[in-house]
Amino acid sequence: MENNFIKISRECNGVLIPSGDSIKILKDTPVKITQSLGGYFTLYVNGNLVKIDGKDADAIGQKIEQNNEVIQEQEFDENLIWDQLKTCYDPEIPVNIVDLGLIYDLSYEQSKNEKFYVKIKMTLTAPGCGMGPTIAADVEHKIQSLHFIDDVLVELVWDPLWNKEMMTEEAKLKLGMM
Repeated sequence: MENNFIKISRECNGVLIPSGDSIKILKDTPVKITQSLGGYFTLYVNGNLVKIDGKDADAIGQKIEQNNEVIQEQEFDENLIWDQLKTCYDPEIPVNIVDLGLIYDLSYEQSKNEKFYVKIKMTLTAPGCGMGPTIAADVEHKIQSLHFIDDVLVELVWDPLWNKEMMTEEAKLKLGMM
């Protein structure tokens, strides 16, 4: 076995990439960490890619700096929403979803309780990708952590179809496309 494989120290839940199916990774399963971004890990497990939550970092001998702290005492600021979106990643691609060009629209309106309702239209790099619900849930969770947010709706859309021209120059450079 190569020295970059480690054994899981305890059973943990994962999401199979790209199908989005839930799986359990058993204790002592050899895994290789391929990505650690946005509070999640992507692992190579038995020939497959699997996403695990940062709360299971200890199972792979890692620590994660989780920013569970809700930003307090700040007034509504759309830039804070965009900052949160930039902490969301497709588990197969080491570029955030904003720089990938997956966010098509961000709108918001103030609720009766002085908080805000946010609606996000986003797409995926491939229409058949089963990770859509997982990525959308990550977006909802991270936006909801802002204290001035009342509710979030993430809508997956397919028009227009995503293409690499929607990526920022920085993302293209990072992925070797320039």
